[in-house]
Amino acid sequence: MKKLLLTAVLAACAATPALARDTEHKLSLEDVLAMPEAQGKLDGSVKFYLKGQKTPKVLERKGEGVSNRKTNAFNKTDLDACRWTALSVLMAFQESAKRAGANAVVDIVSYYKKDTEASATDFECHAGAFVAAVALKGTYAKVAD
Repeated sequence: MKKLLLTAVLAACAATPALARDTEHKLSLEDVLAMPEAQGKLDGSVKFYLKGQKTPKVLERKGEGVSNRKTNAFNKTDLDACRWTALSVLMAFQESAKRAGANAVVDIVSYYKKDTEASATDFECHAGAFVAAVALKGTYAKVAD
């Protein structure tokens, strides 16, 4: 009888869905751009502007892009993991913008799980127990200096 009860309890535990942590954080783009690590990774040839943020005159649009990056969040605070992941996204945007002949990425919006959320100051990061994720969508553009 005890074996049957133990088997039933173990089966019930295995059938229960695991609750994974997915904490949403809002981070300032300016804070990420001001990180000391950003100074060595972003060369300044490409500027970044969130949708709704004051932007120089757009001279030419060169297409849209999406960058979705994840990083190991183990043994890091959510904010540290989120900032590092966001920097990785901006680095990818910088390289794609250069290839497109653009000097800016404009109208940047959060694009987590293809759900668009716009803010003139912040973007979304989702942090779990082991992974932090940032997904952004923007338009490569040539802007006036």
